[in-house]
Amino acid sequence: MIFRRRRFTDLIMRQLEVFAEDRTDVFEEIRNRKELYDRADRDEAEEMYGDYIDAVETGTEALAEMRDRFKQTLDEDAAEEYELEFNRAVKKRWPMFGLEIDLR
Repeated sequence: MIFRRRRFTDLIMRQLEVFAEDRTDVFEEIRNRKELYDRADRDEAEEMYGDYIDAVETGTEALAEMRDRFKQTLDEDAAEEYELEFNRAVKKRWPMFGLEIDLR
């Protein structure tokens, strides 16, 4: 169990690094949407916040898809452990995705 957890931890850290490198578009979109929201007038703020949340959800979906593709290669017990570890790592590294990753 300890070996598996360590193995998953290293693997997940590498997966998240690859995601960060390959999906710069996701992070750029989130950053842009957040800046627009932060600068929005009161009348536009709700719509801008919705756009920001949509961008975060796009990133969350992409992470969940990556997680689920790998999870399919594991037996049931290992898959459950991997998903928990993956979600925990996402929440720690990118709290904005952490709000939804467990629901995907």
